[in-house]
Amino acid sequence: MTSDRTTSDPLLEVDDLRVAFHTDAGLVRAVDGVSFSVGRGETTCLVGESGSGKSVTAEAITRLTPSPPGEIDGGTVRFDGEDVTRATDSRLRELRGNRIAHVFQDPASALNPVYTVGAQIREAIRAHRDVGKRAARARAIDLLDATGIPEPATRVDDYPHEFSGGMKQRVCIAIALACDPDLLIADEPTSALDATVEAGILDLFAELRAAFGTSLLFITHDLGVASRIADRVVVLYAGRVMESGPASAVFDRPAHPYTRALLACRPGVPGGSRPIPGSLPDPVDPPDGCRFAERCPHAIAACRDGEHPARHRVGDDDHHVSCIHYEGNEGTELGPPPGEGAAWPAWSTRAGGRDE
Repeated sequence: MTSDRTTSDPLLEVDDLRVAFHTDAGLVRAVDGVSFSVGRGETTCLVGESGSGKSVTAEAITRLTPSPPGEIDGGTVRFDGEDVTRATDSRLRELRGNRIAHVFQDPASALNPVYTVGAQIREAIRAHRDVGKRAARARAIDLLDATGIPEPATRVDDYPHEFSGGMKQRVCIAIALACDPDLLIADEPTSALDATVEAGILDLFAELRAAFGTSLLFITHDLGVASRIADRVVVLYAGRVMESGPASAVFDRPAHPYTRALLACRPGVPGGSRPIPGSLPDPVDPPDGCRFAERCPHAIAACRDGEHPARHRVGDDDHHVSCIHYEGNEGTELGPPPGEGAAWPAWSTRAGGRDE
C-alpha cells in the first residue's frame, strides 16, 4: 500500500489500548490504557515482568487476541494511519504476514514439522505475492542467506528438525521477512536460546533493520536484551505504562521506581543484584492508584488512591513517567528511596550494562 504520510509520522500508534479476558475468577484487564508509538525504521522495546501485558499488547496490534475469552474493548491501533481496530477480516489478512509480520517465542512450535523450511517460506511469499514456484524458491534461498543460514541453496530443502534452536529462529525470521514487511513484531524471540545464540539473533535483527529499513517492535522481559537493540523503551507493569522514552534516557536516567527496580535486579549491578520484593497485583482486583505502590520504596498514601498517575515529562527529551512524585516537578529527578543513602544506579556503561 502506498502512503502519502511523511517519514516523520509514526508507523504504529497505539492509543489507550484495553484488552480484557473473561475468566472463571472474573474479568482480567490484561492491558489497561496502554499508549506508545513506533517510528519508521525504529526499534521500540516493550519491557516488563511476565504478566505485565507485553505479549497481549503485541497480539492485539493485528487483532490476534484469542476470542473468546479475550476481547479488545477500548482504544485504537493505527498502522500507517489506518485504524486496524476497525479493519475487516479480509483487510487484516492482507496486513498480516505482508506489511506486519510476527516472530514468536518458540520457533519449534511456529514451524510445521512435515514441510521443508523452503516450502514454508514459499507459502508465506505466495500468500501475498503473485509469483511462480521457481521465483518463490529463489526468494526463499535469498532470505535464508540474509538471515545467516549456511548453504541456503541446500538447506532450503531441509525439515525443521534438522535445524538447531537458533537456526530454527532464523528460519522463522526469514518467513516473517518473506514479503518485506514494514513492521516486524518479535515476541521474546531469544528467551529460549542460550546466551551465545541469543547474541547472534540480536545482531541479526540489527543487521536486517539496517538493510531493509524495517521497523521493529521487540517484546522482552530482559533489560539486557533491550539495552542492546532499542531506540525507544516502553516499561509496562500490570497492564499499564510506567515509563517511556529514548533508550539512552530510560537506561541512563531511569525515572520510575519500577524501572529502577528492574535495573537494580539485573546481574552485574554495582553493589549486587537486588530482587524486587512482592509480586504483581491480583489481575482480577487490581489496586487503585499506582499498581506498583505495594512494592515501591517511594510509596506514600496518595499513591494508593484514585486513578493511575498522570504522565509527566522528565528532562529535556521525550522521556515520560507515570508517577505521582513528579507532579509539579517535571524535568526533575526522583531522589533515593527513604532510608537509602543513594539512588538506584542508572544501568549505564559505567554500571556494566548498556553496550555503546
